[in-house]
This record gives sequence, C-alpha cells and structure tokens, in this order.
Amino acid sequence: MKQTATLTAASLLNILLMAPAGLSNLFAVFLFVVLLCGTLLLAGRRAGYIIIFCGSVLGLVIPVIHMKGTRGVLGGDIGNSSQAYFFVWTLLALGITATFSIILSTRALLSLPWRRSRHASTAA
Repeated sequence: MKQTATLTAASLLNILLMAPAGLSNLFAVFLFVVLLCGTLLLAGRRAGYIIIFCGSVLGLVIPVIHMKGTRGVLGGDIGNSSQAYFFVWTLLALGITATFSIILSTRALLSLPWRRSRHASTAA
C-alpha cells in the first residue's frame, strides 16, 4: 500500500476518533475542518503533512489528558460507568492511530526536497 494512502486513512481515522460528544464545541469543529482539509485537499504537499503532524500530536495528547486527573479513567469516575470499556478502547485506538500518523507524516516530510533547484526554476 502506498504511504500517502496509508497516511490519509490513518489521519481520517484520527479525525473520527477525536470527534467531540456535543455540538457545542465549535472550536473542535473548526479544528476538524482544518485537519480534513490538510488530509484531503493538501494531500502530498508539505503544508498537508505539517497539518497532519500537528493534528496527530494533538490526538496523542487527548488520551493522556483523559487518563489522568481525578475525573479520568484512572481517577475512578469513568471507570465506574457502564461504557468504560468502549471509552478506554477508543482512547487506545486514538493513541495508536495518532502515533502511526506522526510516524508517517514525519517520514513524508523528511522525504520531500526542502528546496527547489535553481536550474529547474530558471529553465522554465
């Protein structure tokens, strides 16, 4: 499978797993639109890879935030609910796909040429 197709699929899965529970979080909706544009509209470009990288880092922070604290999974409130298993599974899946997207976007960024050759721009 091509690396760009794998990165696109992993990034879209990140967006799906990071979806907020309520409609009142407009900042999250804006953030997801930026991530979606970076994933689909800017696919294969440096700006798209940077947006995917930043969004994946944010996606990696979400499980850490939800696991810690007095109301987190380890604190007890979520662990006593009936849907704790699904919530923890979602956090683990988000952490895995975010880490995978970070690795793929970093590899893609490092494989891109950082400068255009002067000969190519003057020859055109």
